[in-house]
Amino acid sequence: MRFIFSGCLIGLLVAELVGGFVVLPTRAAAAAAAAPAAAGGAAEGIDWDKARGLYQRNQRGEKLTAEEEAYLKRAVAARNARPAGPGAGPGARPGNQRPAPERLTPLTDLGAEDRYEGEDGGLYGGGRNTPPEAHRRVAEAELAKVRPRSAAGAPDDEGVIGFVAISMSNATMEFSRFKQVADPSPLKSRRVVIVDCAQGGQAMAEWAPAEGRPWAEARRRLAAANVSSQQVQVAWVKLANKGPSGSLAEHGRKLERDTLAVLRNARAQFPNLRLVFLGSRIWAGNANGGLNPEPYAYESAFAVRWLIQRQTQGEPELATERAPVLLWGPYLWAEGTKGRKIDGLVWERADFAGDGVHPSEAGRQKVAELLLKFFTTDPLARPWFVGR
Repeated sequence: MRFIFSGCLIGLLVAELVGGFVVLPTRAAAAAAAAPAAAGGAAEGIDWDKARGLYQRNQRGEKLTAEEEAYLKRAVAARNARPAGPGAGPGARPGNQRPAPERLTPLTDLGAEDRYEGEDGGLYGGGRNTPPEAHRRVAEAELAKVRPRSAAGAPDDEGVIGFVAISMSNATMEFSRFKQVADPSPLKSRRVVIVDCAQGGQAMAEWAPAEGRPWAEARRRLAAANVSSQQVQVAWVKLANKGPSGSLAEHGRKLERDTLAVLRNARAQFPNLRLVFLGSRIWAGNANGGLNPEPYAYESAFAVRWLIQRQTQGEPELATERAPVLLWGPYLWAEGTKGRKIDGLVWERADFAGDGVHPSEAGRQKVAELLLKFFTTDPLARPWFVGR
């Protein structure tokens, strides 16, 4: 059995690198945990460098031998059985993570007078869920430059518009399903080529170094899709870091800094990148570990907003000569089955894998449909995504 399908799509397995290795909270992990090696001293005799190498080879799509697959399965079971800290059981939440308040209100439902940790409501601030007028005009100017291009980057009616995702495991699970839904849709332009460059375990901190491993993998995937770096013009970037801790100011500003570095890298890698639609995490009220529980999943939205506000305020390093225009993509957070007012979105237990953080098949489909609806209806997405 392959752990990861072609193109690094995490299928039956839900993977996230935590502490340098993989957590797999699905039926495949349960099967691995049933192996004799997972009992008692499962970690004894595991060469973690070897296991990590096997995981990385498998993630690149290389075929493992039966012996190598068995070794990787044993390592996964041992890693998942390892306690989170002294005296903690598997999946325990670290002590440096704050508990979630009794109620969290979706950012879209917070008004200009409302406050959360000193922050007002609305995706763009001031209770506003649409871009400020001046920012919308800037985005429209960049939108006009998004058009089919040749491999060399020249305008070409027979060329393509490369649309990529940059982020971690949740994003690759969601965006790969979006691609499956969008590619056959009669609404999507045949000139738009969707390439899932998001990768398991590769959060913003891992994408932040310009020569980081995820960039090499992104280039490999683009080459496999016959899309050149000059043709990539739009991206969806989902903000997340692994194991956030501390206050909103502490983990949120780190996420903001890491994402800013990712955006700089993206513009350097893709010189025609004009529009980046940013997103935050889905609800994590069922999370049973420290990977990204509430309120951290909720609070990732503020890092999105801070970056956009810095651009709207004219920060030089985010000027369009140096950076793509930043906009909100679909806002994915709602408070579990309590939902949200703006559209009635809810998250049910069946929408999540066993860890309560990664989406199940149902959750992936839900996000894919939200993405498709957004890119076929939003006035700053529809012109390049639909038609032709």
